Amino acid sequence: MGEDIVIDGVKVHSNGDSNSDTDVNYDLFVQRPNLLELSYAELEERNMTIKKDRLAGLGNEIFQKRFLKYLEDDKEVKAVTVCFTDMEGLFQMLDYDKKYLLGSYDNLTFDGSSIHGFTAQKESDLRLRLDWSTFRWLPSDIFGGGKVMLFAHVCDRDGALYGGDFRARLSKLSDDLRKEGLIVNVAPEIEGFIFKGTHAEQTYDEKTGFELATMSGYFNCLPQDSLRLFIDKLAEVKRCLGFENEKDHPEVAPAQFELNYKYSIALDAADQVQLYKLCARQVAKFMGLTASFLPKPIAGMNGSGMHMNISMARDGKNIFFGKSSKDHLSDVAHKFITGILYYANDICLTLNPSVNAYRRLDPAFEAPNEIKVSEVDRGSMVRIPLGNERSARVEVRTVAPDVNPYLSLFAMLSAGLAGMDAEKGEYVKMEKRVYSGKVQTLPGNIYDAINLFEGSKFVEQIMGKHNRQKYAELKMKQADRCPRALGKKVKSSEVLYHHEVTNQLLWGNF
Repeated sequence: MGEDIVIDGVKVHSNGDSNSDTDVNYDLFVQRPNLLELSYAELEERNMTIKKDRLAGLGNEIFQKRFLKYLEDDKEVKAVTVCFTDMEGLFQMLDYDKKYLLGSYDNLTFDGSSIHGFTAQKESDLRLRLDWSTFRWLPSDIFGGGKVMLFAHVCDRDGALYGGDFRARLSKLSDDLRKEGLIVNVAPEIEGFIFKGTHAEQTYDEKTGFELATMSGYFNCLPQDSLRLFIDKLAEVKRCLGFENEKDHPEVAPAQFELNYKYSIALDAADQVQLYKLCARQVAKFMGLTASFLPKPIAGMNGSGMHMNISMARDGKNIFFGKSSKDHLSDVAHKFITGILYYANDICLTLNPSVNAYRRLDPAFEAPNEIKVSEVDRGSMVRIPLGNERSARVEVRTVAPDVNPYLSLFAMLSAGLAGMDAEKGEYVKMEKRVYSGKVQTLPGNIYDAINLFEGSKFVEQIMGKHNRQKYAELKMKQADRCPRALGKKVKSSEVLYHHEVTNQLLWGNF
């Protein structure tokens, strides 16, 4: 029998024996020679160099030429991890052998019928168009040695952008705004929990619920507590991937976390949401834990949100800043807010896309469920944080962390732009409804949200009738597997059939 080895708190066996999910056969993971393994400091330097060019708006063809040559020349890269996101927001990844990708990067196809919300079986083939500006070097202890990453747009068989891929839709919207001189900056604040066990969600039982990894909470966590160790490691991973960390801390509930980082352009910010959650889950797994982004995993306790801080810039100046106004927001910013509030019910399903998300909209736990704007009231859907010329922004608080970040941002920006672009008469109509003085709240359950979504002409206009129908059908299928009344307990079905938790086996066991 070989000796047990402990690496970063994970027990592994040199003899290949394994008897639990947290035991790993170390022999399988010994790094082979000549695979790319960069230090975290070098990863940060390289990834930040790319990020600066990405934010500057360099064209995809420039990045393509640069990185095709790099892949051809570098002998230590073995594979390229290509990523895209399905309609519900589930992150999809597949590895292409580097040599294969170099010869086939313009003809990458996959079976779209196997992805929720994409094509039917009879028309299954879809293409992937690489976004070379998203090239990232990866930490080998998280992703394995010799790998780099690229995000991709999904395309139809003829190469046109696929209508159900909202990364592509957000990219086009951002490009159109850039042509008008507008840059959208976004900073998400993503909350989550860590629970004991590596498959706490997939094995969830409402009789026992989740077991918190620790009782440490808001700003109060011992240096070697499991929550602090998790946060510290995740912060290192984020830093090396070019997130530009700002602050990280335990959140209000025990075992809850939030790691903040600098704003970025809209598309990059949405990509970072997917990476943040992916890396959090992997770091937690190494520790024998589960990182969960369910909006309300434990009834009676604060839920997790993803507050979205949004501003716009023109010629390097923040056009949401208003020097002479009391709240330091410009008229443009207030019109943006009005648009979001006016279409709040229409787009609520894109911001709260699961049965479990509507538990979070509970006013007893600082729920941002009131359709209003406030500087101080955290129950408001939109808050105006303290800001100056650089930091003036709009904070949309009602976004859940289990959203499709591309779709939710696309919907919020479309609503805000509708307010900014409205003719005077139309804008007055918006203001009268939004600022009527009556208390207006978001839907309290997913069925009401689906009905409002399906009946919205605005949603049909921005998403298309077909996509609106497909998304509503996906949400209804999930909702119909759960009790109509939320009740006081988080039900097994709302976790097991959640779009970020379920798989073909769990879905088929209904």
